[in-house]
Amino acid sequence: MKTLEVFDPPMCCSTGVCGPSVDPALVQFAADFHWLAGRGVRVERYNLAQQPQAYAANETVKEALRQYGNGCLPLILLNGCIISKGRYPSRQELAKLTGVELGGPDLPPVISNRCCG
Repeated sequence: MKTLEVFDPPMCCSTGVCGPSVDPALVQFAADFHWLAGRGVRVERYNLAQQPQAYAANETVKEALRQYGNGCLPLILLNGCIISKGRYPSRQELAKLTGVELGGPDLPPVISNRCCG
């Protein structure tokens, strides 16, 4: 099984729907992230503000942060290898990188009703 890990920059939540303005890129990526999960890709997502231990425990992430600073975030790993840094890939890019077909019904994103808790 393929594993996709997303190491987000520090923020209050990963959905993009909290705070004073909605970030459409985060909303789209949250939908794409859940879309991948629904197609058999194991997905994990970490927020630097809330889960710094995940960043410290991953040698690939620590080295990227050492080399590039926080500018490399979001850092996206597939099976432990960096596939994207500094931006959120599109659904088409994620499908290509993970070998998932784009066809099939789109499922709505699963967004908790608790933004930051």
